[in-house]
Amino acid sequence: MSSQQKKNTFYGAAAFLTLTTILVKVIGAIYKIPLTALLSDEAYGDFGAAYNIYNFFLTISTAGLPVALSKTVSECNALGRQNQKDRVFRVAFTAFLTMGILSFICMSVFSQLVATHVLQNEKAVYAVLALSPAVLCTCCCSAFRGYAQGHLNMVPTGVSQIMESLCKLFLGLGLTLLILHSAIQPDDLRERLSAVGALAGVSIGSILSVTYLAINHIRTRRQVKTPATDRPDRSRDILSRLLKLAIPITLSSCTTAIVTLIDTSLVNGQLQNVFAAIADGLTDVSNSFLDIFPKSVAIYQENVAALAKDPTSGIVPVLDSARSLFGAYQKTMSVYNLPFNLMIPLTACIVPGVSACIARRDGLGAQRTTESAMRISALIALPCGFGLFALGGPIIHLLTLGNVDTSIAGPLLSILGLASIFVCIQLVCTAILQANGIVNLPIITVVIGGIAKIIVNYTLVGNPKIMIFGAPVGTLTCFVIVAVLNLLIIKRMVPNPPRYFIVFFKPLIASALMGAAVWAVHGLLSQVFTGSFLLNTVATALAILVGVLVYAVLVLALRVLSREDLEMMPKGDKIAKLLHIR
Repeated sequence: MSSQQKKNTFYGAAAFLTLTTILVKVIGAIYKIPLTALLSDEAYGDFGAAYNIYNFFLTISTAGLPVALSKTVSECNALGRQNQKDRVFRVAFTAFLTMGILSFICMSVFSQLVATHVLQNEKAVYAVLALSPAVLCTCCCSAFRGYAQGHLNMVPTGVSQIMESLCKLFLGLGLTLLILHSAIQPDDLRERLSAVGALAGVSIGSILSVTYLAINHIRTRRQVKTPATDRPDRSRDILSRLLKLAIPITLSSCTTAIVTLIDTSLVNGQLQNVFAAIADGLTDVSNSFLDIFPKSVAIYQENVAALAKDPTSGIVPVLDSARSLFGAYQKTMSVYNLPFNLMIPLTACIVPGVSACIARRDGLGAQRTTESAMRISALIALPCGFGLFALGGPIIHLLTLGNVDTSIAGPLLSILGLASIFVCIQLVCTAILQANGIVNLPIITVVIGGIAKIIVNYTLVGNPKIMIFGAPVGTLTCFVIVAVLNLLIIKRMVPNPPRYFIVFFKPLIASALMGAAVWAVHGLLSQVFTGSFLLNTVATALAILVGVLVYAVLVLALRVLSREDLEMMPKGDKIAKLLHIR
């Protein structure tokens, strides 16, 4: 194969995986948005808690090994070592299967223990059980995907991920609707099972995905007719090399998952402590508390009344009141994650782009690529963050079809909107540091930020006058610290570091003005379009449209984009000429 053919194969594989990744994210958004409208806050709290423990086990099991496997398979393939490649796959598959079984046991056999003591939500036990098959199957999927990616064959990965997403969308939402409209009693059990239905779609999708990947792997192996004569290494040596590659990547990935899991347990536990104190008369529910959380107290009082009316209802006032607030928080997290997802394709391009410049000893090229990547990330992250900050309440009201208390969820999303800016910055900074061979310091900064988040959440969520509002403040604190530390490390340790003033100043001005315009326009329109969900939707949609137009005009007027930025994009020269950018 010629070098040009190899280049085309690489870019074709990267382009295919990028397209399928974007499609999977779009399907995921389509799944999550109606789900927030269908599930009650309590049920969504169970859903979010179970998903957090699932992500934790999945990260531990699959974060590093697929990369190590694909790298090792690629090396074996290049050297023509077919027997070595086969043994590498068998060793890796055994490792994946072992970790999958252990994770499955934790989520199935010990589901009650996990729900009660780890998630601090005993009613999430069915949701945890529903996801236990998914973690086992996804571990096996990772082995097949890593092997295929080692051959630069991204089709099995892309097809299987789309298959999982479609099952999650249609089967998950379908089962949720079926359960919600069933005659299951009491109502509390039906709500809990509705979250189980949504998660069952994830497990069914993973079962179908691993079946497809196994069949594809067997069929591909049968097509290999070249006799192999190489002598493979010992399984012990292969496993050792795989783990040496995988462990640093896993540590880097799992720190955030661990912090999220601790955060889930901590927030639920502190909320229950506050409501328990209110129930025991240990906390003075002052007027200031009622002004901030009238709905929270009302939820607790409604739960107490419902339990008194029907002792068999399954309602636990303290637990269910905490689940309601945590569920509202989890609904806003679904929206908050969207800007983060937009950064993933960009970060996938940063590492090879900067690394290539460094390999050519092109310091100026590395600086230009880094600056351009940071500027484009700022162009995306800043308007998203300021937009969510300005329209937190209207946006969450629109996306949940009104199935959330906007007086609580709105401020939560506004704070998370600001946090999303720093999440995107730290993600891009981490990619830049990795491209420059600095892989350990980003792990340390995430640990520092995670510790700060835990301290803030413990302090604020446990305060009766703040409660759930402390959770997004903790998230904001965490990622401000991580982003600032990463920026300082880049400035100090990266040769030819980017110029931060040039990168951030103009996008910040454009985004702040756009946020102000959106807030003002929605404020005016809400006075006219009021009285129904449809009219409120019109006001929100028009405000967002105005924000897009204002931001586009400001980006052009302030000349935020340079010709070099556009030249990195497809048809960039033509776009630059059309917009008269020099």
